[in-house]
Amino acid sequence: MKVSDYVLQRLREWEVDHVFAYAGDGINGLLAAWGRAENKPMFVQARHEEMAAFEAVGYAKFSGKVGVCAATSGPGAIHLLNGLYDAKLDRVPVVAIVGQTNRSAMGGSYQQEVDLLSLYKDVASDFCEMVTVPEQLPNVIDRAMRTAYGRRTVTAVIIPADVQELDYSPPTHAFKMVPSSLGMSLSAPVPADEDLARAAEVLNAGEKVALLIGQGARGAQAEVEKIADVLGAGVAKALLGKDALPDDLPYVTGSIGLLGTRPSYELMMDCDTLLVVGSSFPYTQFLPELDQARAVQIDIDPHNIGMRYPFEVNLVGDAEATLKALLPRLKRKKHGAWRKKIEKDTARWWDVMERRAAVEADPINPEYVVHTLDAFLPDDVMLAADSGSAANWYARHLRLRGAMRGSLSGTLATMGPGVPYVIGAKFAHPGRPALAIVGDGAMQMNGMAELITVAKYWQEWQDPRLIVAVLNNQDLNQVTWEMRAMSGAPQFLPSQAIPDVPYADFARSIGLGGVRVEKPDQVEAAWRQALAADRPSVIDFRTDPAVPPIPPHATREQAEAVVSAVVKGDSDRGGMIKQGIKAKVQEVLPGRRHRDDASGTQGTK
Repeated sequence: MKVSDYVLQRLREWEVDHVFAYAGDGINGLLAAWGRAENKPMFVQARHEEMAAFEAVGYAKFSGKVGVCAATSGPGAIHLLNGLYDAKLDRVPVVAIVGQTNRSAMGGSYQQEVDLLSLYKDVASDFCEMVTVPEQLPNVIDRAMRTAYGRRTVTAVIIPADVQELDYSPPTHAFKMVPSSLGMSLSAPVPADEDLARAAEVLNAGEKVALLIGQGARGAQAEVEKIADVLGAGVAKALLGKDALPDDLPYVTGSIGLLGTRPSYELMMDCDTLLVVGSSFPYTQFLPELDQARAVQIDIDPHNIGMRYPFEVNLVGDAEATLKALLPRLKRKKHGAWRKKIEKDTARWWDVMERRAAVEADPINPEYVVHTLDAFLPDDVMLAADSGSAANWYARHLRLRGAMRGSLSGTLATMGPGVPYVIGAKFAHPGRPALAIVGDGAMQMNGMAELITVAKYWQEWQDPRLIVAVLNNQDLNQVTWEMRAMSGAPQFLPSQAIPDVPYADFARSIGLGGVRVEKPDQVEAAWRQALAADRPSVIDFRTDPAVPPIPPHATREQAEAVVSAVVKGDSDRGGMIKQGIKAKVQEVLPGRRHRDDASGTQGTK
């Protein structure tokens, strides 16, 4: 048995069933071992190492298991980095296995020689090790897997090409040998009784309680619902926790932040008590004023405790177990004016979303595209949104419910993971439909190439449906609007304008389904067709770049100023709002926020 054979064997023993990778001579030993192992675990060939890393992230996000990716030395290892940083920042367990030049060449400025230990020192800061003798195994593989699982992070194993070809010999019962063992138990830590009592005192004292949950609350849905009921609270969700609680509950206000909803913003601005569960949501300005609310935080990771807000009680513990222990200590509150206001604001928000989607545009309003999809979502769909304006519409118009799952690049907010995420999701759950909403910029960056990966593998999936919806507006739209809103600058066409590409035609050319949609009355039929198809599909929606993703905290005056600046400053077309659209947009702009100086109360006109 070679070292490379043993590496694959150990991965199988850890129940790794897929490795997302791209070939190169720095991992030739591993590739030969894959041949001897009859492709177990399955080598999934991406078009680019960055996409292999994104696919491993998508696999991990939608399966709950460690995602594994592999690449050759030098450029291959470098290419993995962006996807690995996406995993690290979103706290997703991923293990990278990378090749290196022969040990005899190290330090000799050899071809493709890169100091990988230094390069990976940050992204795999919890565990990064190079194997130089066979006896380091299985310990290095075991620690990489356990650390990724236990700390929900990225780890890396670097294996020089000549070491891959060595005969495997296990560590012995001897000095400076490190034997290892498989597996790890799952733990659900609970805070001490006195800390739970302090948290209950804070929550019981509040009259207007708000919850903010993130992806760490995903396994505690029942407990979050009970807490919200007992405390008469509303629940806002960080974007990575969009699928942690159903959006059809009347007190769930939706996403929070720049891409969030108005009722989530109002919930935070008006509450007197805040409970944060499983979230490291970064934008303090969307939380209550620092002296406004008493606050409690629950997080399983001590590293994330106490950040973002002056929490009075910080509880380190598993969300489900901690909420179960906390519930008996809470006093039931009457569902009075506070809860009624939350539900009323939320219902009104969905009415506003429907009206925004109905605003006429040239040729199609992107909000209408995504809003229409909401009613057609399969109960077990796996959703991904790419970074950009597509993420706004995903956050605001899609109501996740039941077993639906969804994710995006929440913290790194990198372009390009939408398509590889759903590819990874399909390998995790080949019997479930998957759908990615991406901008044309991300599609041109790498999504089109990964359609080739879809074409290669889709016939192996029990459910063949993988839908890529391209919001084709020929504009790097999110940056265009950020320039207008933050810099007061008109669209800079040399940086923002991108070519129109026949995405659907390309999909059909490689055996997938594809349709181009250029009129609003074609939108519903396109969704129906793709969701009923017998193969993956690309829908090329020709959308208007002039529909503004207005932040939920914008006043009417601020929103009107942005719209007016566009009308005056931009040239007549290529992502510009026309006067007719301006009038329609004004119909659905947010109300003016005000504070009564005499009473200190807040409300909305």
